[in-house]
Amino acid sequence: MSGSTVSWASPDRESINGGIMAPLLETALISEHQRLGAKLTDFAGWAMPLRYRSDREEHAAVRERAGIFDLSHMAQIEVEGPGASEALDASFVTQPSTMPIGRARYTLLLAQDGGIIDDLIVYRLGTCSFLIVANAANRLVVRDELAARARASNDGSAVGVTDTTLHRALIAIQGPESAAIVRELLPKAERPILDELGYYRMSEVHMGGPVRLARTGYTGETGYELMMPASAAANVWERARKIGESHGLLPCGLASRDTLRLEAGMALYGHELGRDVSPKDVGLAGLVKDHQFVGRAALAERPQNWDLYGLEGAGRRAARAGCAVNLNGHPIGEITSGVLSPTLGHPVALARLTPGLSEGTAVEVDVRGKTFPMTISHLPFYSRTRH
Repeated sequence: MSGSTVSWASPDRESINGGIMAPLLETALISEHQRLGAKLTDFAGWAMPLRYRSDREEHAAVRERAGIFDLSHMAQIEVEGPGASEALDASFVTQPSTMPIGRARYTLLLAQDGGIIDDLIVYRLGTCSFLIVANAANRLVVRDELAARARASNDGSAVGVTDTTLHRALIAIQGPESAAIVRELLPKAERPILDELGYYRMSEVHMGGPVRLARTGYTGETGYELMMPASAAANVWERARKIGESHGLLPCGLASRDTLRLEAGMALYGHELGRDVSPKDVGLAGLVKDHQFVGRAALAERPQNWDLYGLEGAGRRAARAGCAVNLNGHPIGEITSGVLSPTLGHPVALARLTPGLSEGTAVEVDVRGKTFPMTISHLPFYSRTRH
């Protein structure tokens, strides 16, 4: 969730033939990123901070203290109306209709053939009101699919699908000190809300204006995501940075977010997830609930071709996406994401491999023509309860 294929390109938008492509979208915090000296990159059509300082320093800040991220490129799509629950049940592998108000749930949007269109989070805002946070690269297709499925539902006229992304902002504060920072952001009367805000829960709060505060994240740490009108983002960002100074908070970019999620064993759309795989192929079959949804019939008939595994190695050389994986000289799949883990100090990777392999199995990975041994390991590689 919470990303698409990571591409560290220049934010220039000139095409190969010299033509000018559409300008990059900018979040409400673009001037803050420029003031802080961020290196900007083109990410899913947005000018986003890749890093502000070293990737390792930003990664360590989140693991040890706290980091603040601008995630305003993530799609925010609101689905409302008397038929919203029914339409979303028919759209996702989970059943949003069963969620209490204030609950969030990770889910999948499938194509008719059972392939994964996107992984996303659905929040229940009210009896007939939901918020969908989807990957930036899939914003338009998710919006259009939800609108089409709403029209196809029994009472499609009673469902409104609105893409609010360009008018909203999303700021994440992640790490062991995140709760202390968010607490100071809240008015004193609302601070007890934090004590009751469980994992994958959301509450409406005030931080100089209305904010949707969710205990969610993509780092493997305790953390919060704050959703607000774009006009309020700069004030919340600056206040959080000022409060966070005494807690060791650093602004963090996409590069450290990617290494953090990989250590936490979290899938990334465009790497682990995509239209070419079903939930069965990536260890997400457990998400699928027994109800009618688009793709259910195909999913029931579709064989499991792959499974998602964690691999760990020795040394300092990381296997990257696309590296072939072999077992006793025979190909069994490939790496989907890999990095030299900043926290653990050795290479880790996620790989799409033949089903049925056991933890502890030794495999060989081809890294630029050289063979490196890795071992199938337990996921996640890192969690605060294990380290």
